[in-house]
Amino acid sequence: MDANLIVFNILNPPILFFFLGMIAVFVKSDLEIPAPIPKLFSLYLLLAIGFKGGVELIKSGITQEVVLTLLAAMLMACFVPVYSFFILRLKLDTYDAAAIAATYGSISAVTFITASAFLSELGIDYDGYMVAALALMESPAIIVGLLLVNIFTTDGKRDLSWTEVLQEAFLNSSVFLLVGSLLIGVLTGEHGWQVLEPFTQGLFYGVLTFFLLDMGIIAAKRIKDLQKTGFFLISFAILIPIVNAGLGLLIAKFIGMHQGDSLLFAVLCASASYIAVPAAMRMTVPEANPSLYVSTALAVTFPFNIIVGIPLYLYGINLFWR
Repeated sequence: MDANLIVFNILNPPILFFFLGMIAVFVKSDLEIPAPIPKLFSLYLLLAIGFKGGVELIKSGITQEVVLTLLAAMLMACFVPVYSFFILRLKLDTYDAAAIAATYGSISAVTFITASAFLSELGIDYDGYMVAALALMESPAIIVGLLLVNIFTTDGKRDLSWTEVLQEAFLNSSVFLLVGSLLIGVLTGEHGWQVLEPFTQGLFYGVLTFFLLDMGIIAAKRIKDLQKTGFFLISFAILIPIVNAGLGLLIAKFIGMHQGDSLLFAVLCASASYIAVPAAMRMTVPEANPSLYVSTALAVTFPFNIIVGIPLYLYGINLFWR
C-alpha cells in the first residue's frame, strides 16, 4: 500500500483536529464543545452534502449507472446485517448481535463526508448521486436488525410498534434533512447552488474540522468501553469494514463506477452508524447493551476508516482499476 496516501490523509487539518480531540481526553484537558453545537454541526454537514448532491444529481441525470448503484446500495444495507449477525452470534446473544449487525449495515455520514473531502483534496471527481445512496443505506439496516431479533429470539415474538419503528428508521432527523436537502438541490439546481455556495461550500471545511474535533473527544471517552467488548468485537470492528469495502469495490467494478464514486461506495459499505441506528436500537431493542454497539462503531471503526480505511480503499481501487 502507498504510505503517502495515509500520510496525506492524516495531515489533513480535520483529521489532525480529530487527533487533537483524543489527546485532550488522554491528557485530561477540560476542552469540550458545548452540547448543542455538535448537533448543529451535524445538521449543517448533512444539509451541505445533501444540497450539493442534489445539484450534482440534476446535472448528471438518472442513468443506468445511477439506478444500479442505488439498488446495490440498498442490497448491501440489507445483506451486511444478515451475514454480520451470524458471525456475531458465535460469541453474543441475539439482542447484542442484531443491534451490532444493524449498526454495521447502516452508514456513517461523517465518514462519507470525510472521504468526499479527501477526494476533493486529491482533485478526484465524484458524482452527486452518491448522496442518494447515502440516504438510502441508513434505514434498511434498522428494519433488518429488528426482523433478526423477532425471528431468532427464543422467548417468543416481541411486541413491537412497527409504526414507531418505521418512523424512527425513515423520518429520523438525519435521514429527513439529508433527503430534503437533496430534493431542494434537485429543484433549485445551479441557481440554488450559486445562492447558497458561500454557506454550503465556504464554511464546509471549518465546520467539518470542528465536528471531527468533537468526535475525537467522544471517541476517546468511549475507548474505556472497549474493555467490555473483548478481542472478538475489536477484531470484528476492524476486519468487517475491510470485508465490506472489498465487496463494495467488486460491485463498483461490476457496475463500472469511476474512481471517486467507487471510493465513496466502498466507504458507505465499510462504515458503521453511531447516531441513527443506536438511537433506534435503544428504543426498540432495550435488551441490547449500548456500550457494545456504540463503542465498536465510534471508538474503533470510525477512527479506523477516517485514518487508515479511506486511503486503504483508494489503494485497492487503484489496483483494481489499473
